[in-house]
Amino acid sequence: MSYTGNAAGALNSYAEVAVHSGVGAASPHRLIQMLLQAALDKIATARGYMAQGIIDKKAQHLISAVAIVEGLRVSLDMEKGGEISENLCSLYDYMERRLTEANASNNVAILDEVINLINPIKEAWDAIPQDVQDAHSRM
Repeated sequence: MSYTGNAAGALNSYAEVAVHSGVGAASPHRLIQMLLQAALDKIATARGYMAQGIIDKKAQHLISAVAIVEGLRVSLDMEKGGEISENLCSLYDYMERRLTEANASNNVAILDEVINLINPIKEAWDAIPQDVQDAHSRM
């Protein structure tokens, strides 16, 4: 799968995250890892606020999570990524819709569903060997 340079645009939604200082020097691979982790963190935090009935903070975190997932989606390089990018695009679109639905309905099960969709993507990115990451960065 391949991402365009537009992933940096998604980082506007990520600016609230404590590791922001590492964004500027991060490789494209690392940026995607950071965005996936940020989405998971935002959803988990929103889940906690949802359980506590703190609706405004829940909404803020879910809006940020949607923006991060949207950033991942629009950053896909559809030409280089082929079918994998097309599948990810559809999956990210689905996640955005489900997060919006969870925000409106206060449905924790939907948040768990999206977390379970993001986790294997993040695990796959984390499993990419450094030499493959380095080779891709030089392309």
